[in-house]
Amino acid sequence: MKSYDIVIIGGGPAGLAAAASARKAGIESILILERDKELGGILNQCIHNGFGLHTFKEELTGPEYAGRFIDIVKELGIAYELNTMVMDISHDKVVTAMNRVDGMFQIQAKAVILAMGCRERSRGALNIPGYRPAGIFSAGTAQRLVNMEGYMPGKEVVILGSGDIGLIMARRMTLEGAKVKVVAELMPYSGGLKRNIVQCLNDYGIPLKLSHTVIDIRGKERLEGITLAQVDDKGKPIPGTEEDYTCDTLLLSVGLIPENELSQGMGIEMDRVTSGPVVNESLETNIPGVFACGNVLHVHDLVDYVSEEAGRAGVNAARFVKGELAQGGSDIDIIATEGARYTVPRHINIQKMEDLLTVRFRVGAVYTNSFISVYYNDERVMHRKKQVMAPGEMEEIVLQKKKLAEYPNLECITVKIEKE
Repeated sequence: MKSYDIVIIGGGPAGLAAAASARKAGIESILILERDKELGGILNQCIHNGFGLHTFKEELTGPEYAGRFIDIVKELGIAYELNTMVMDISHDKVVTAMNRVDGMFQIQAKAVILAMGCRERSRGALNIPGYRPAGIFSAGTAQRLVNMEGYMPGKEVVILGSGDIGLIMARRMTLEGAKVKVVAELMPYSGGLKRNIVQCLNDYGIPLKLSHTVIDIRGKERLEGITLAQVDDKGKPIPGTEEDYTCDTLLLSVGLIPENELSQGMGIEMDRVTSGPVVNESLETNIPGVFACGNVLHVHDLVDYVSEEAGRAGVNAARFVKGELAQGGSDIDIIATEGARYTVPRHINIQKMEDLLTVRFRVGAVYTNSFISVYYNDERVMHRKKQVMAPGEMEEIVLQKKKLAEYPNLECITVKIEKE
């Protein structure tokens, strides 16, 4: 059995950034395992720009952004295996994987970084009545078909769900000559970034219908049309609000799910809100030496944040391997409540954290002229006004180690949204 200091599962933006930072932190023995035929992950099909403003201080396309990190990984001499599927990770960090060349093989790791990314929520989870004709795609599948394989899914398009991939595909399909008739969203707010609503829908005159869903699909062999209806506050269709649209393509952009079958299989504690692992200030799971970062941990809105977070995971995995992760101290829970849905990390150890720690979270609804408040036990220590907060955009707070040390009896940190 081969052994490596750090094995990274996934060669997308998170895996690449984690590998680079672990190598720069002094670890020579690193292996990236990637199931696809190339490194870069989902970025390879994201040919639009808008990536890299935080990381590289310039605007790049997805493949360009991935290419920068692939070059760094190659320059640093980090080993990687492509077309390799990880089947299992044991509690003591034995990774079982397989590919065509080596068959089934095992690797002993001192530390593991989980960077498997996320997958799209499937139509089966939506329970739309009707037949299952050709012409129904997830937005990501359509993106791959158009951008990488040169196929057009159809000419008349309806998009269900206003996640970022769906918004971007509304623009992409329009630019390729299709007619995008409407984007329908079940919730009373969009699931995507504000800039994508403006640049991908408003700029092209594509209507966004909030609190609407598809209630019927017509067509047996090929999609012929759909029926939209408005929904009430419980998500139930309102009779009399039905609208028929003819279309040959329905794209589904109804959310992303972190790919955590491997994580669950090895006994990692999961967060029921994010569907990702519960981690501490070092992005370490409840299994010592197993770290998580990127979209497998929680779904991000910017790849720059993925790279930043993965960089932290790589450095901390290196510190674990070298025995430099501080010991002792006690965990303090971070509680998300009253509008805040979750936090990453979910608990921290003041002794182990850096001088500054970024805590990211999402809100559960649209808030205007509200405050992000942070409490140490019952004392409010932060009260920051925000004009608008929406579920489609991540929020963050920064914790200072020096400030936390002033509270020796600190038992919990609470993050909430307040009106005043």
